Amino acid sequence: MAAVRGSRRRSRPTVVRGSTRPTSRDVAQAAGVSQAAVSLVLGDKWRGRVSEATAERVREAARDLGYRPNLAARNLRLGRTRTVLLVVPALTTEFFAGVYTGAARVAAEHGFGVVLYPSPEGIGPARDPFASAQAALDGVIASSMAADALTAIRGEALPLVMLDSDPDGSLGAATVNLDIADGVRQTAEHLLALGHRRFLHLAADVPSWTFEVRARELAARLSAVPGTSVRTARSPISIAGAVAAAEAALSAPGVRPTAVICDDDQLAAGTYKAARRLGLRIPDDLSVTGIDDLALATAMDPELTTVHLNAELFGERGMRALLTVLEDRAPEEGDIPVQLVVRSSTAPPRG
Repeated sequence: MAAVRGSRRRSRPTVVRGSTRPTSRDVAQAAGVSQAAVSLVLGDKWRGRVSEATAERVREAARDLGYRPNLAARNLRLGRTRTVLLVVPALTTEFFAGVYTGAARVAAEHGFGVVLYPSPEGIGPARDPFASAQAALDGVIASSMAADALTAIRGEALPLVMLDSDPDGSLGAATVNLDIADGVRQTAEHLLALGHRRFLHLAADVPSWTFEVRARELAARLSAVPGTSVRTARSPISIAGAVAAAEAALSAPGVRPTAVICDDDQLAAGTYKAARRLGLRIPDDLSVTGIDDLALATAMDPELTTVHLNAELFGERGMRALLTVLEDRAPEEGDIPVQLVVRSSTAPPRG
């Protein structure tokens, strides 16, 4: 069954039904390599040690033989559980479900599993899960919106990657961010180009770096254009909360804003309902924008102009960053690009 070492062709291994489980030695013989090379390839540590062609030959032999590594024995030997904890603030929108999907996809490619830990309260900081779980984890990926859950691991050796976190003040060994500031810039420039000068910022009432960046960038962009004004109203991240906050802000004394910039799509949906209660038409009387590009954005009428955030890529990058930290390598640098998607909820102001 074994191929001659170094030969370019080898016969396909024969698998006898009912035979004993194939071993790494069988894979090594079928691929014409050493068992050490098999361990490197199947442990995803072959780069720089064996050639791409050899790695593919080992993978093909493992597939042909139906070989599966004994993860329990390997993990015991390495002192690892190959389990990562993903800490998110909530699963009330599909955004963090997308983050999980991306992280789990990359984790599975490398033989890791991902345990999801959402906040029991739905929105806000998660309770500390580490007292009982730390010994069973190889690392943590956490959103800054759930940063209060991380206080228990300060000073510990557990590798940590932060999502949506200030790179200069992060607790983690690495940070992965969406370029949310550029998303706000794109939104502001779009509305300014349409002719809007009176703005309402419907801001998420959540203490988090990502929302601080949105407010700071919006204020900087608008203040640079003469004749602009911006008011801020805060809302919990819920449609019901946004309805109340937007209705109060839009019916307040003074000249009404012509555009509402919302920190996420749920807040934009609440603004739609508030506008209709006040007899305002979107976009004729009021332009509205969001951030996230959830499925909700195209279910609304008119469809919402919003900033598309690639949640799955966000999760993928977070998991890849953690894997590089575990291997003592430098994670990929640079924020993930975002893109404003212009739909029907924005138009030039009347008059």
